[in-house]
Amino acid sequence: MHAAVVVAGGRSTRFGDRDKATASLAGTPLIRRVADRVTGPVETLVVNCRPDQRDAIERALAGVPLPVTYALDAPARADKGPLAGMGTGLRATDAERAFVVACDVPFVDPAFVRYLLDRAAAREAAVPYREGYAEPLHAVYEVRPTVDAIERALADGRRRADAPLDDLDVGVVTEREIDTHAAPGTFTNLNTRAAFEAAENRLRRS
Repeated sequence: MHAAVVVAGGRSTRFGDRDKATASLAGTPLIRRVADRVTGPVETLVVNCRPDQRDAIERALAGVPLPVTYALDAPARADKGPLAGMGTGLRATDAERAFVVACDVPFVDPAFVRYLLDRAAAREAAVPYREGYAEPLHAVYEVRPTVDAIERALADGRRRADAPLDDLDVGVVTEREIDTHAAPGTFTNLNTRAAFEAAENRLRRS
């Protein structure tokens, strides 16, 4: 069984005073656009968020055709960054492998998610690399060893999202593979209002 873990607990400080996860993007909440894109390749959905976000996110995801589990940030983990959110989300699933994704990538490519799941079948992770840098929030992980690696990283004070990769058997997904298997824009994240508005224009033209 495969899951998708959507990390949505960030404070979106560059986005303004609204919660980015539930902001309307061309009439649909941003997190719902992400969820709708990943429902094909996986069987269950896990949403990592803060307790104060849950009600609004649950409304945004009403009707998603998958079981949804909410993995809420504990007070001790609040505002500890995406790595802590990844760990909280992964601990909440019984799936063997999970695609971990941020809540702000509305053009995530389902076919590429399937490709990553296939690439991860014999490894502990399949992680895209672009311009020499990992994309840990757009990657597939074997759940149990990754949870352990995340806990070790956090215990050591390493909070970067790519910190656990040193402790995992990682299948590197190259830029050539990305160009071949991923649709343009799959990694586009909406960190700012300007990026959000550009995505709205793209969706309205499509």
